Amino acid sequence: MSERRDHHSPVKFSPEKFEAHEGGTDPARVSEAAHLAAQALVSRGRESEDAAVRERLVRLTDDQGLEGIAEMWSEAPAVSLPGALWRLYALRAAARNDPDRMGRWFAAGRHTAQVSHVVAGVADPPGAQEVCEVADTILSGAFEGEFDVALERFAAFARVVATGQEHTLDVPGLSVRNPWERIPRLIRTAEALEASARAWRDGSLE
Repeated sequence: MSERRDHHSPVKFSPEKFEAHEGGTDPARVSEAAHLAAQALVSRGRESEDAAVRERLVRLTDDQGLEGIAEMWSEAPAVSLPGALWRLYALRAAARNDPDRMGRWFAAGRHTAQVSHVVAGVADPPGAQEVCEVADTILSGAFEGEFDVALERFAAFARVVATGQEHTLDVPGLSVRNPWERIPRLIRTAEALEASARAWRDGSLE
């Protein structure tokens, strides 16, 4: 399978807003660069035997924030390598920026979305620390394990969180603003990651 494919202050993304961030102002000009950058990043991580390299890739946005990759990748097609990477990094950032609420949403949704709960692989009972750990583990797996599995695990994670958000609309501190927009958007994120996983397996994810 082919794997061809400055500094910013950290930008905090809330769990409700991470998918809605606007990307660059000229998608036509950045499209080729976005794909090349995504291919280079994945290739670097998967070809390196140095764990420190993969660790730096996982924590890529910790120092620079999401702004830099959002400008290049958030406008990419959902089912594409840059589009998939954008969603992986954005989900990790959302989990780490608000782990308490993400953990509580996951806990609220895990019994209803049991299959997704198992696929996501969050320790039970899920809490803030467990959510952070699984977010790092899944993203790391994109570089050292099966890329399609990492996509499917984060898709499952998103589905459980979305279910939890739906179940806690009346819970103080957990209610989601504009749930009729936010929750379906999170489900679409999961669907895009699942479609990207299928495309990766058949060699068409570019």
